[in-house]
Formats: sequence, C-alpha cells, structure tokens
Amino acid sequence: MQLEISGENLGLEEVWQVAYGNVEVVLANSAREKMQKSRTYIEQRLQRGDVMYGINTGFGAFSDVKISDSDIEKLQVNLIRSHSVGVGEPFTKEESKAIMLLRANALARGHSGIRPLVVDKILEFLNSDVIPYIPQQGSVGASGDLAPLSHLALALIGEGEVWQDNQAVEVKDVITKKNIEPLQLQAKEGLSLINGCQVMTAVGLLNAYESRRLAWMVDLAGAMSLEALQGSRSAFDPLIFATRPHPGEAKTARNILKLLGETSEIAESHRDCGRVQDAYSLRCIPAVHGAAKDSLKSGLQRLIIEANSSTDNPLVFADENKVLSCGNFHGEPVAFALDNMCIAMSAMVSISECRIEKLINPAMSRLPAFLAPEGGLNSGMMIVQVAAASLVSENKILSHPASVDSIPTSADKEDHVSMGTIAARKLGKIVRNAENIVAMEMLCAAQALDLLKPLKPAAAVASVHKLIREFVPFAEEDRVFSKDIENIKKLIRQEKISKTIEDTVGQLEY
Repeated sequence: MQLEISGENLGLEEVWQVAYGNVEVVLANSAREKMQKSRTYIEQRLQRGDVMYGINTGFGAFSDVKISDSDIEKLQVNLIRSHSVGVGEPFTKEESKAIMLLRANALARGHSGIRPLVVDKILEFLNSDVIPYIPQQGSVGASGDLAPLSHLALALIGEGEVWQDNQAVEVKDVITKKNIEPLQLQAKEGLSLINGCQVMTAVGLLNAYESRRLAWMVDLAGAMSLEALQGSRSAFDPLIFATRPHPGEAKTARNILKLLGETSEIAESHRDCGRVQDAYSLRCIPAVHGAAKDSLKSGLQRLIIEANSSTDNPLVFADENKVLSCGNFHGEPVAFALDNMCIAMSAMVSISECRIEKLINPAMSRLPAFLAPEGGLNSGMMIVQVAAASLVSENKILSHPASVDSIPTSADKEDHVSMGTIAARKLGKIVRNAENIVAMEMLCAAQALDLLKPLKPAAAVASVHKLIREFVPFAEEDRVFSKDIENIKKLIRQEKISKTIEDTVGQLEY
C-alpha cells in the first residue's frame, strides 16, 4: 500500500495504518512544487542579505543575534544538538512512526521555506524502517515539541539513536548498512524540523483511534451488563432522544438497541417484574457514553485539523512576498482537545466500574455474591471490581488538565506554553487503564450471563459471549483472573470483538 501526502488531507485511518501497518509514504508532486517555490523564495531573500528569524538569526531569546552566512548551516546543526534533551521512557516505535508522518505532512504544505529533500529524507527513513528513538519527556508544548522533535531530527542527520530489535542503537551503524545518506541541513531546515506540535498530535491521534474502538466496546459491555442485570430496554426508546438531541446520546441508544435487539429470553423472563427503573449506570448509558463520544469526536476533529496545518515559525508565503513570525507552533488547541479527551474517556469507563459493582452485588443482580458459584470457598469477581476501582481512581488523577499550567521558558521570551505533550501522554495511560476496565466488565458480565442459563441473551451479546468463552472459560472456581482480563483485552485490541459485532448486527455508530 502507498500513501501520498500533501499536507492537506491526512486522516485518522492513514495515521494508524502507517504506525501499525506496512505502508510506503511518498511526497505528492503538488506538495513538492509548493515546497520548492517556497525554498527558492527564501534563497533569494538570503542572497539579498535580508535578516529573517531562525534563518540567519539565533533562536528564542537569541533572536536578535545575527548569524554570518558562513555559519548558517552550523547554526542549524547546533540547534538540533542543543535541543536534544529529552529524558525518560521512549515513545513506542509506532508512535515515532506517526510523529515522522505528521512532521513530513506539515512540512509538505510548503510554508517552511525548506527543500523538498528534507521531507524525502524523513520518508526515506520511515519507509526503510529506520525509526528514531525519541524520549517522551521534555516538551512544554511551545515552541512546539522542541525536545522530542530534536531527537527525530538528530537521527536524520546521523547522530541520534533509532529502534532496532526493540532497543536503541546508534543510527550511523544502521544507515551505513542500509546505504542511507544522513541529511545535511541548510538554512532554516533544523528549525523547521522541530517547530510544531506533531508529537502531541501524533500520540493523540493514535489514542483517539483506540478511544473510538473503546467507545464501541463500552457500549457492548453496557449491553452485556444490562442483559445480565435483567435491565429494561425502555431507557433507549428513540422518543427520548428527540427531546434532548445531543448526537452522542441518540447514537449510543441506537447502538444498545442494535446489540440487544427487541427482546431476548432473558428480557422476556422479567417482563412483568416489579422493578420500576434501573440504576443510573444502566439507565443513563446514552447520556454518559454519548457525552463521552461527543467529546472524543470533537477532540479528534481538532487533532485532524492540526495534522494538516502549518506549524513552523516563521511561515513563508512566497506569493505574498512575506516571511511572518507567528505562534502557530503553540500547542494550546491540541492541549485543550487532549485534556477534554482524557476527561471523557475517564468518565466513560467510570460508569463501567459502576456496572461491575452492580454485577457482583447480590442485592442488585439477584445473582450469587461476587458471581461465585460457591461463595466463601471462592471469592469470585470480588477483587476484579477492586482492581477496576483502582484504575478508575488513577484515571481521575490523570484527568487533571495539563493545559491549565504554564511555566515561562527561554529567558521569559517564551512566556506561555501549553503542556500539550503531557496531556497526550496522560491520554495514553488513561486509554490503557480503560481497556482493562472494559475487559473487567466483560469478564463479569460473561460470568453473570452464564449464571442465568438456560435463559439466552440477545443475539449480539450472545455472539460476543461465545467468542469470549473460546478464550476465557466460565469460572467454576477461583483462578488467576488477571490472565482472563488480558485475554479479553487482546480480543479488543485485535478487533475480534468488533468483527463479531459487525458480523452479527452490523457496524455500531460513533
């Protein structure tokens, strides 16, 4: 598969496929022409002796220092070396691939005044599986992701580290074996490689992809629990959502009804029971899941805008004869989006934990305590709920907005920053926790459905229950449930559950 980038129309699916698939990425001819026109304009301005920030001046607080023509190329290399101060655990190889793709796509827009060769070199490394080893910590989110992007650029010039066999190795050894020439930086090119929010945006987009998948999985888990708890379908009637037309609510209600169908043997067994209405964690699934979906979707839309934006400084407008210093590198639009996505994901799986508590509580479920066939001798799902509560609490801490903080940097020249990359990293942790919480709810709901036999659940719930039972047997007695949770999580990540749903009732809405 080949993907052509132009800086205009990169989408979520393409980012995911490049990060996790086998996709060759090339620069579109239209983008190459725009980049060359911009570069020619910059070279003409340099020949006239014009002073332009970051091209023949120092950076940040050194912006007033004029750099001689003979030192312009050294200026760019010094910039990359001095800014490569990232620390901590590295971004995954897949995250680094997405970062490379987004940086190339932003530069392809032709507003940076650099040679097309720079994007070609990024794509040569990417297509040759020479992926920079980028430490996660060190970015404040303005002027963009300076430290992590510098580690990307450092590898391009043959001085950094790259991934090989799941560890960091010197890039010079790898590119020598692969006959790849390092990039020789020219005027402005070092600055253009590191000015922008591609790290936070790339990490955010990969987590947005997984958040979308988890939104469907939470709907499924809710439907499984509603069946297991013998809940009512009335709270999902379309008439309700015409009176409060938030799009996510209506979509969630339709998803639940699609998963549950009109009825089931379980539903029929309690049609005339005395229960008036269900707990919030069942009855309010559309309100809570729907609000989370709307926030996640809104965040995704802003990330896609950012992925197809020019974030350099200065920006070059050759046709208008302008080189403009600006603040497009500031990560605030991305930081706000990511912080809101953290909150949405945390809330969506918080209600999942509430349903787990209902499933193990005999006063609510009318099933054996902790879903243990022989309680007392067996503890059943007791500590599954405790573990879910722990993860929900951790998510609450992680959901504190990173973007409310700002610490002045660069001798107070860069006096307001976004902390957006911290928000992106937090979102990744929340998504990992959310996967486990949803897997825990599915584990408990599957156990509860078995305890309701011989009554059968709705078609889609029954199909997923059958799939889970191929990998996770009914718990007749206690065992190491962490292995069960991991097995269900694999079914989620491998999208086997999603496929089972689609094969049974079709695609869910988002």
